Amino acid sequence: MAKNKKIVRYRKPFHLNIGLIIFGIILIYLMFYIYSYFTSTHISVYEVIYGTIAVNNSYTGLALRSEEIVLAEHAGEINYYRKEASKAGIGDLIYSIDSDGSIAGAINSAGEDTTSLNKESLEHLEKEISEYSNSYQSNAFYQIYTFKDDINAEIAEALSMGALNSITDAVSAAENNATFHKGTSPKDSIVVYYTDGYEDVTAETFAPEMLDESLYSKVNLRDKKRIETGEAACKLITDENWEIVFAVTEEKAKQMEGASTVRIRFKKDNTVTRVPFTITERDGEFYMILSLSHSMIRFAADRYIELELLFEEETGLKIPNSAITTKDFYTVPMEYFQKGNNSNEEGIMIRKTDKNGKTEDSFVTPNIYFATEYSYYVDGEELTDGIEVLKPNSDQTYTIHETAKLEGIYCINKGYAVFRRIDVIYQTEEYAIIRSGTEYGVSLYDHIALDGSTVTENVIINK
Repeated sequence: MAKNKKIVRYRKPFHLNIGLIIFGIILIYLMFYIYSYFTSTHISVYEVIYGTIAVNNSYTGLALRSEEIVLAEHAGEINYYRKEASKAGIGDLIYSIDSDGSIAGAINSAGEDTTSLNKESLEHLEKEISEYSNSYQSNAFYQIYTFKDDINAEIAEALSMGALNSITDAVSAAENNATFHKGTSPKDSIVVYYTDGYEDVTAETFAPEMLDESLYSKVNLRDKKRIETGEAACKLITDENWEIVFAVTEEKAKQMEGASTVRIRFKKDNTVTRVPFTITERDGEFYMILSLSHSMIRFAADRYIELELLFEEETGLKIPNSAITTKDFYTVPMEYFQKGNNSNEEGIMIRKTDKNGKTEDSFVTPNIYFATEYSYYVDGEELTDGIEVLKPNSDQTYTIHETAKLEGIYCINKGYAVFRRIDVIYQTEEYAIIRSGTEYGVSLYDHIALDGSTVTENVIINK
């Protein structure tokens, strides 16, 4: 009996590979995630904080004072005995003029020898240095240069006066021979040693180009060792009342309407004071004039004063300007709104017409973002351009078409962009302070798009 050599292949039963299925699901998920990542919008996020913006404005003003130039009545070598921007009483010695130079030479030689300082002068200098050392602040380091100049001026003044007093016999002889002449203060005043041609300028006569510091020049009288008859010997400031003039924008001028005083900070020494002011207009330009009755001696040697106007600080929700954008909203007259659907919410009755001409009325409650005196700014999925709105208890209809823009930001708390209206209180070049509690507005710690111009509403956001 022959053997049957036919072989039948064995079929293995089908078994599901759970591991392979799980791997496939994970792979599909990863591919979907990668696709979503590269096709969705990526933006930088800013968290809304509570902040403050100081409403300060910096200006450089022209200082105008009651100034009198003292002219030399004689020619010769000149010496000064008072430091710049110091007080002089009636009859106080300010300068001397030596026609033949003998007395001036002795004074100048003595001025080079600091060992000749008397005890009283040394004690005064020691007191000045001690007071400065005790009040020194590292954040006001710039004041050390002013202190240095003051000390050098006081030393020079003390040496000159000491030299003059040490040669009284020679001085008396020279005065008798009319070769030595003393210049004294004719009135109580503040002494300065420069001229600039602005001595007679007032708040009524200043020219706009005078406010340009780049066009300014002055003559330092102390640079001259010899003076001629009729030349300026010194200048006296004779009144504590003075003014500072600077240009402001029309917007700033309107902002100051109704006020009569303003707080200012002098940048030179960071002192703050409140002063009266007026605003004047010339040829369409606006100028603020500050009227002061104090502090003048500190700035007597300065024609231009750097200062800040200090207004109240604005406080609220602080956001970057880059986040601010605009959105168009439909405007609907208030008279078309009513309460419906057993609710207290304001809504409108809209009428839709299908392609067969059949109409259907329905009540919708769109989001009301803003209200004017007569209209609401609304937004909603049911509202489209050209849709009809029914007026309550009337046959009148209104066709939605007109739009208006509102400022706002895009809030991304839920992973997609939602427009939120803002009310800007104050704005600088970088940040804005917005009012909190605005309906359909922004709240503290909300996450918003840092650049509002790159976001589209309802788009999924990847941070």
